[in-house]
Amino acid sequence: MLEISHISKTFNPDTVNEKKALTDVSLTLASGDFVTIVGSNGAGKSTLFNAITGSFIVDQGKIILDHEDITYQKEYIRSHFIGHLFQDPLKGTAPHMTIEENLALAYLRAGRNYKFFSTVSQAEKKTFREKLALLEMGLEDRMKQPVGLLSGGQRQVLTLLMATMVTPKILLLDEHTAALDPETAEKVLSLTKSIIEENQITCLMVTHNMKQALELGNRTLMMDAGNIVLDVSGEERTHMTIDGLLEQFRIQAGKRLDNDRILLSV
Repeated sequence: MLEISHISKTFNPDTVNEKKALTDVSLTLASGDFVTIVGSNGAGKSTLFNAITGSFIVDQGKIILDHEDITYQKEYIRSHFIGHLFQDPLKGTAPHMTIEENLALAYLRAGRNYKFFSTVSQAEKKTFREKLALLEMGLEDRMKQPVGLLSGGQRQVLTLLMATMVTPKILLLDEHTAALDPETAEKVLSLTKSIIEENQITCLMVTHNMKQALELGNRTLMMDAGNIVLDVSGEERTHMTIDGLLEQFRIQAGKRLDNDRILLSV
C-alpha cells in the first residue's frame, strides 16, 4: 500500500541553519493499517507527513503508494488521493465559503472523474447533508453558512469528512484533536475511529497521548531525531504497557523520552 524506502531530508544544507529532518527512513504499510506515531518535537513526525504529501521533494529515497512512484509528484496531484488533517482547525477549509461549497470542492478534487468547471448534482448535495447528519453536530442544517462561523471542533469534524468523503488511499492525522477541549477532542476521535473502520482507510496518526498510541489502530511507531526508532504491532503491542513503551524507546534511542507534553499525558 505505502512503501517509503530510505528517504532523507536536510533543510538549509551547508549553512549554520542546517537541519537533518529525516535520515534514511523506511516504512511499509499494508492496506487498512492504522498506525499511531509518537515522538518529541523535532522528531520528524510532521516532516514525514509532509514528505508523503509532497510539501517538499526528499533528498534521496522513494515513496511508493499503491504501486505508483509518487516521489517527485506535485503536491496538488497527491492531494487528490491523500487526506491530511492538521492540529490547527483553521487549516484545511476555506473560511469564507459555505459548508456546502467546502464539501463540494473536496468532493470534486478527490473525485476520480474530476474536470475543470465540474459541478455537483442535487443528489450529491443530498449525500453531503446525509453524511453531515451522521456526525450529530447539527451541521446539516447550516449548509449555507460560512465555515468561519463554526467552532474548532465543528471545523475539524468537517475537515475530516472532506478528507474521507471520497475514500483516500491514505489518511494522515497530525495531532488533529490536540487543539480541542477534552470533550470535543474525544468526540472527534470517536468519529475518526468510526470513519476509518467503516471505510477501511489506511491511516497514519500522530499523537502525544501514549494511551491513545497503544489503544488505537494496530501498530505504534516512535520517532526520534528524524528516525523511526521503534515499531511495535501484533502480540507485542497488545501486551505493551506505557512504561514498557517508554523503556523500549530508551533502549532503542539510547536516551529517555524527555517531552513533558507526552509524559504528562500518561
